[in-house]
Amino acid sequence: MHSLSRRTFIQKSSALGLGLSLTNYISFAEAKAEGKRVGIIGLDTSHSIAFVKALNADQPDPVYDGYRAVAAYPYGSKDIESSAKRIPGYIEEVKKMGVEIAGSIKDLLSKVDVVLLETNDGRLHREQAIEVLKAGKRVFIDKPVAASLSDTLAIYQAAEKYKIPIFSASSLRYIKGADAIDKSKVTGADTYSPAALEKTHPDLFWYGIHGVETLFTVMGTGCKSVTRVNTPNTDIVVGLWEDGRTGTFRGTRTGKHDYGGTVYTVDGNKILGPYGGYEPLLVDIIKYFKTGEVPVTPKETIEIYAFMEAADESKRQGGKSVTLESVLSKVKK
Repeated sequence: MHSLSRRTFIQKSSALGLGLSLTNYISFAEAKAEGKRVGIIGLDTSHSIAFVKALNADQPDPVYDGYRAVAAYPYGSKDIESSAKRIPGYIEEVKKMGVEIAGSIKDLLSKVDVVLLETNDGRLHREQAIEVLKAGKRVFIDKPVAASLSDTLAIYQAAEKYKIPIFSASSLRYIKGADAIDKSKVTGADTYSPAALEKTHPDLFWYGIHGVETLFTVMGTGCKSVTRVNTPNTDIVVGLWEDGRTGTFRGTRTGKHDYGGTVYTVDGNKILGPYGGYEPLLVDIIKYFKTGEVPVTPKETIEIYAFMEAADESKRQGGKSVTLESVLSKVKK
């Protein structure tokens, strides 16, 4: 059989009614041979399904360069009900798309070349990410990086220790209009997103991260301090940047869920939105898997989580201004 060309093999197989399955089989074999086997940790989020559907489509977009999801370790939160209840159904769904279910992260790592860490529960990310880094594999960590600022720092320290650059981002970094913003002309910005709360995570880490990441996407780094106004239905966090600019995030817990914002520039105001789905993020993930170059620096990601931690501290202090340096210094002790 090895003497047959790939096309001839598929044609002969198709004559037996096996064309589709064997074509998929060969695609997986090619992914394995070329180091493009993608593993997933965590089937407790819809993000995992979206990524598998894109990568393992019958005719995937060429921009994904042949990377395919070949195995998944499903856990994943076991005690956040909204996440844990998804796992059984998502297991069956990815199996239908050709994904093997691994019994452990160690087992998964033996089958893949790169990893999507999708676990919805950020409390698990530190342990899971470090296991991947120890294995020498590149890993994308979906939001949140972790469920605490201290774990976020520990993950990036481990990445430095094992010399594996890591990439983390919310898909809202790719909201329509963001890529057209010239950061050198931005004088300020207001962004908004839902900010549902989960008792196991700091307030904004669970869902507010989406709008906060949008804010940093257009403002860039350099936030010095934040002030937070909190009510049961709304959070408003005002950040003061070192150069005097201000950026505001509004997190909502009532009304229709929506994402967007306004960017103020020297050339006029620019509108962000609507949300453009997961594909633009996945394109950057594949670029990172291929090159090891991260589209978002560790400095920026860490600053985003320091911003949210400072917002929590401002809430605890009744809305007082809190510097990012103060919360970073506290967790570094």
